[in-house]
Amino acid sequence: MRILKYIFLLLLLSIVALSIFIATQKGNFTIERSKVINSPKSAVFNYVNDYRNWADFGSWTTEDPEIKIQYPATTVGKGASYSWEGKDGNGEMRTLFVKENDSISQKMNLNETTSSVFWSFKDTVGGTKVTWKTTGEMSFLFKVYTALNGGVDKVIGTMYEKSLANLDKALDYEINTFSVKVNGLVKKPQIFYLGQTFTSELSKINKNTKIVIPTIVAFCEQNDIPINGKPFVIYHTYDTAKGLAKISICVPINKEIFISAGSDIVSGKLEASEGVKTSLTGDYSHIKDGYEKALTFLNKNQLTQDPLISHIEIYATGKNEVKDPSKWVTEVYIPIVPKIIPVKTYPKTPVKTTAVSPEVIPASPIAPAKIIKPAAKPAEQKKLPAQKATEEEPSEF
Repeated sequence: MRILKYIFLLLLLSIVALSIFIATQKGNFTIERSKVINSPKSAVFNYVNDYRNWADFGSWTTEDPEIKIQYPATTVGKGASYSWEGKDGNGEMRTLFVKENDSISQKMNLNETTSSVFWSFKDTVGGTKVTWKTTGEMSFLFKVYTALNGGVDKVIGTMYEKSLANLDKALDYEINTFSVKVNGLVKKPQIFYLGQTFTSELSKINKNTKIVIPTIVAFCEQNDIPINGKPFVIYHTYDTAKGLAKISICVPINKEIFISAGSDIVSGKLEASEGVKTSLTGDYSHIKDGYEKALTFLNKNQLTQDPLISHIEIYATGKNEVKDPSKWVTEVYIPIVPKIIPVKTYPKTPVKTTAVSPEVIPASPIAPAKIIKPAAKPAEQKKLPAQKATEEEPSEF
């Protein structure tokens, strides 16, 4: 019995000693991992910036098939968040700051341990160098957990390494898998729309569409305006040398409406037209391929591009319909000037003069036969009887 008491006491003292040791260890930590991702910087940034994609690369979700994930209304950009409940504990992520195609700042709470998370994206040989860094202070329970699993650097560092490898794998397929179909010459009906028109850097058009389209959709909902189709962008000008374009970001509506002056949102109309169409299936970063193939078809078939509009991009299927970028569909449409079809004229066939009866003139090769009646003869004057004398000779009485 004494031996059991000594063993119990020894275990108790060991636990107390371990607890004191853990409690006195430094709680603050900084963990950083980097990896070159084989995808364009904008594609990597956009993928990481949307929490709905984290389930495809976060190791704490990919290794836990029963994890429960909750997404709020906003999962992209500043103010976005998501949370999870899994076998390794509960967590929450929230985005505090975003610099387009450059960096993301977040706040993470994992098992009551709060930390600051930073992402940076840099162009490099072979793709994009992604650096994932976190700093924070561990709670007592997290200290115990990390102490029993090799330390905080191993716990979080291993999680980041696996996640970055998953990110590279997911993006290598999702971003780099695409195809362009040349639909050829098509006719586009008349379209009424609401939109915003401005000049934008080419590199920022994708970002601007993500801001403007939800704004116009919200305007339609507030004013009970039915939306009739998919959002699109009209490129009035497209200057690759200067990297600028004058664009209208639009949402189609059922009929033409009039908006009071001074509004950022304006109404417009695209007339029915004919043009060259191509369809990109895949991430939007490959849209240039769709545009160039449309131009190639246009030039090969000696078609003349409309001087008033460079081209139109229609977002037929986007992330609102399907999460996977490899399944997104963007249509490129280049309006053309209608060909003028010359009117054929035929030389007049000479008509031979022939003696004809006064009653009928035969039909010529061009004019239909005309029946002409002969002119009426002047009426013959009837000989009247000699007029009797109107005066008689005076009679004699």
